[in-house]
This record gives sequence, C-alpha cells and structure tokens, in this order.
Amino acid sequence: MSTILSIENLRKFYDGGFEALKGVSLDIAEGEILALLGPNGAGKTTLISTVCGITTPSSGRVTVGGHDIQSDFRAARQMIGLVPQEIALEPFEKVMNTVRFSRGLFGHRRDDARMEEILRKLSLWEKRNAAIRELSGGMKRRVLIAKALAHEPRVLFLDEPTAGVDVELRKDMWDIVAELKRAGVTIILTTHYIEEAEAIADRVGVINNGELLLVQDKASLMAQMGQKQIEVMLVERIDAIPDALSSYELALNGAGDSLIYTYDVHGERTGITALLNDVAQAGLTLRDVSTRQSSLEEIFVSLVSEDAA
Repeated sequence: MSTILSIENLRKFYDGGFEALKGVSLDIAEGEILALLGPNGAGKTTLISTVCGITTPSSGRVTVGGHDIQSDFRAARQMIGLVPQEIALEPFEKVMNTVRFSRGLFGHRRDDARMEEILRKLSLWEKRNAAIRELSGGMKRRVLIAKALAHEPRVLFLDEPTAGVDVELRKDMWDIVAELKRAGVTIILTTHYIEEAEAIADRVGVINNGELLLVQDKASLMAQMGQKQIEVMLVERIDAIPDALSSYELALNGAGDSLIYTYDVHGERTGITALLNDVAQAGLTLRDVSTRQSSLEEIFVSLVSEDAA
C-alpha cells in the first residue's frame, strides 16, 4: 500500500521551552487503521492538531497525499476529517444545516443523498431538523462525526471519539470505522479504551512525553512483547506455594486455589510439562488448566513504565 500520510522529524515547542513533540517521524499507509496510545499529556492531541493545521509545527515536515500541510495547506486539509475531543457546535443551528455547512466549507457541492446516508448511519436522521442544543451529549458527538465525514475525507482522525459516550454510539462508531476502512479511508485514532484499539487497529503506536516509542503491527507487537500465562486451578485451596515448586516463580491467586505461571512464548522450553509433573509430585490435585496471552493494555503499560523509568 502507498503512503498517504508522512510525518518527518516533527517538533513542537511552546513558550517557556516545553517541547510537546520531540522529532516524531511516521508513515501511514492508505487504508490502514493506526491506534495511537499514550497517557494524558503524552502528545497525542498535539500531533493530531499539528497534522490538521490547527497548531503550527516548530520544525519538521508533514505531507498528506503528497501535499505539504504548510505550503499546500488547502489541498492537504481537504483530504482530512477530524473528530475532536471537545464538542464545539453552534447550539441554535439544526443538525442537517450543521453537516451541510461543513461539506460546503471544503468546496463540495450540496449532496442531500450523501448527507442522508451519513445521518442514517449515525442514527441522526430523525434528529436532522432538531437544534443542536436539544441533543444529548452522545447525539452531539454523533454530529461531530457526521461533520468530519461530510466532505468525504481520505484520512480521518478520531481523537478520543467514544470517551464518555453510550455503548450504542461506540458500536455505531466502530461499525462505521470498519466500513470506511473497506472503502480505503485511512484512520488514525486515539482512545483510552485499549480493547477497542486491540480489536480494530492494524498497527499500534505508543507515544509518551512527546516521543514516539514504537509503531508496530499489532499482531507482531503482541507476539514479540507479550507473555503467556498458564493458570493451574487446584481442587483444594492452599495457604502457600509448596517449597518443591519454588524454582518456578509461581504466584498464588487471592483465593488460594490457582497457581499462575508466566512464560516466554519464544523460549526454547516453556517448562510447562515439568511444572505439571512437579505440581502432582507436591501432592496437589489439578482441577483445570487455562492459558492467556498478555493484552495490549498490559504491553502498553509496560512500555510507558519503562519510558518513565
């Protein structure tokens, strides 16, 4: 796939010397979904704002579809849709007019059929003639999404699009994301719901303190950095791990009826067979055994913790 968004050594300084972005470089392919993860204040929103032309970079270069965001701003910005964190809408304007205006702002002709399609997908069609001030917070969030899609962007930024909204909207949002991906739209999202990033993203980027710690294919990231755990469930509870099992660095769960063993999936030997034999030799009776892979959230927390150390 060809690169649609290219970020080269992007830096952003503010008065007082604070550096919000520290040489961020990133290429994003057309049609991919990139999840950008990071704690509050990591630089996620600053990066998005800079690419979208809301914030002026201190140095570096960004191109969208080959258009420089500074020297060819109009063409670059026309390719971008943005769903911001904050809800900023004209309270007395009607929903339909709000979305139509956003389309016209980018030089597109009126297309009522397209507007109806977007509003129906976002469950806003019945509210098309309602004033923005009459809508709930979740409905206003839907209007922001409709505005971002109105001019048919090729790159869509979703900055915490489902934070604090209802479950129904979250489901609608991810259904739309999946459909846009099928249509070849590139999507960059930030989210605190890491399980959503894990479910829909092609690649994951982790940013902290203005630095991009890594950008990697989600599956390979989890395979390389994740660990697996085996939980050995016991028939009877125990108060402590037997001395005979001390070499395995096991953990005993709070209820005292399960042993947790963590192992490297890439190790030459997992030690599981020997562990199970030694558990039996220690006089413990197995009730069941299960395994699980480290989640993306655990990997993310580990990366950010290492960066802060």
